[in-house]
Amino acid sequence: MKVDIILAGVGGQGILSIATTIGYAAIDMGLYLKQSEVHGMSQRGGDVQSNLRLSDKEIASDLIPLGKADLIISVEPMESLRYLPMLSKDGWLITNTTPFVNIANYPTMDHLMAKINSLKHHVALDADSIAKELGSAKSANIVILGAATPYLQIPFERFENAISNIFKNKGEEVVALNIAALKAGRDFTTQSK
Repeated sequence: MKVDIILAGVGGQGILSIATTIGYAAIDMGLYLKQSEVHGMSQRGGDVQSNLRLSDKEIASDLIPLGKADLIISVEPMESLRYLPMLSKDGWLITNTTPFVNIANYPTMDHLMAKINSLKHHVALDADSIAKELGSAKSANIVILGAATPYLQIPFERFENAISNIFKNKGEEVVALNIAALKAGRDFTTQSK
């Protein structure tokens, strides 16, 4: 088992929470894990990217070679496209469709969606709207993670357990909202297949 993941988005969108949840689930399953540091402007509004590698065998490097990523998990549509050269020919792009317009020449949504929809393997969802419907606008990142779970080769229950442990100090309501967000993302992917 091996899964190489590019995590992408904008500072403040919860990339580290996604990485922490995947990492917790992977370690709970006895997998090896390597993660590069987050690259880019980690301040709110700057682009961020990280490599996350999971395997049942030891991992030599924390960096994913060009064209070898199995997944790009992105909480921002333009940022998802920035890393397409990293994606393998059979890889999956999982992305939010809600833009974070942080530059003057931000592409149109029609342009972004045309590029995303041209990919053979992609899941594009409005995670922000789904999170708001659940009552937690801050959990859009967990909705995106949920949408990616069918491709991560880790049982879904491991992700629920990870969220329970990671967010337990914030109270049962926060844990329940994040588990609901995770399930909503997974349901979107499984129902759209």
